[in-house]
Amino acid sequence: MRNRRDWFVDIAFFLFAVVFSVVTADSVHLDESMSGGEQIADQVAGGVACASVFLRRRWPVQLAVVLMLAGTYFHHLTGATLVALFTVAVHRRRRVTAWLAAVTLVQFLVFLAQRPDTGSQAASSALTYFALVAGAIGWGLYVRSRRALVASLEERAARAADEARRQAREEIAREMHDILAHRLSLLSVHAGALEFNPSAPAADIQQAAEVIRDSAHQALQDLREVIGVLRAPTAGPDGAEGWPQPTLPDVGRLVAESREAGMDVTYRQEAKDAATLPAVTGRTAYRIVQEGLTNARKHAPDTEITVTVSGRPGEGLTVTVMNPLPDSRGTVIPGAGQGLIGLGERAQLAGGRLEHGPRDGSFVLRARLPWGCAKAMGR
Repeated sequence: MRNRRDWFVDIAFFLFAVVFSVVTADSVHLDESMSGGEQIADQVAGGVACASVFLRRRWPVQLAVVLMLAGTYFHHLTGATLVALFTVAVHRRRRVTAWLAAVTLVQFLVFLAQRPDTGSQAASSALTYFALVAGAIGWGLYVRSRRALVASLEERAARAADEARRQAREEIAREMHDILAHRLSLLSVHAGALEFNPSAPAADIQQAAEVIRDSAHQALQDLREVIGVLRAPTAGPDGAEGWPQPTLPDVGRLVAESREAGMDVTYRQEAKDAATLPAVTGRTAYRIVQEGLTNARKHAPDTEITVTVSGRPGEGLTVTVMNPLPDSRGTVIPGAGQGLIGLGERAQLAGGRLEHGPRDGSFVLRARLPWGCAKAMGR
């Protein structure tokens, strides 16, 4: 079905064919021996050819072949033939266009062989016809190439947009995992303490209940912020508007929360000139410590955890979370096993690398992140 634009284009081509036939009417009657009836038949054929332009979308190749063959006997078909050849060049394969161009060339060579007088008016008219056909095919090929280029650019832009959305979803998924896993592990620790020690003093039970309540409220607040990022049209994968992202100084607060939950955490902050640390690196370091504490809380409860942050501008930042290997007989909190994978992706995005695994009786999580020199950052 044609839409409004298709009808407009078809009518424009029809008018072009008609105007071309009318303008060139005085120069096509090269054979003075043509009778009046033959001239009328030529004009009628030209009118039919102009009307056949409306069939070019359905049968462009067939229409072009018929008009080219009929053009051997009738003179007023040139405009419609140009339109048909242009359509073939735009919408059909290049091989088909090449075959039609070859047929036109053969017609021209046969005409010149039959009329060796190249200086005659008939030869000039044939040369002009061939030049017009070549121009129509060339213009059609140009339009085809331009459309293909535009389609390729649009497809590339669509792929880039899909990739950006995918990266944004992955970043938000990592944020949700890191935030909720930390909060829910705190809830599990305190709920487990209440379960296994129901006869604890009332003050301890009240304190544990307050921590559970505060952790649940904070988890809901964090979840609202993440959902708000999902709904925000201007949110990007590297942090969203209205969502405060944690940095390296917030690691101390994170350690304090874990200590309040009953964990034995030693924190060593040995980074020099921490104020010059890039925000992305600081946020990555925070998430690494957060995931390390969460994993230790899940898999090695009641063990001593050591968190060390060291480095300086120009040398990079090293974040280490270490705890003794857990006793397999203990009860641990179940996990999805995706935290370390997400941390590895975070470290790579920040330009660093992540290492983890058992070492000398301890489980060590270590990340090395880039940190540009202070002079370079000041420029």
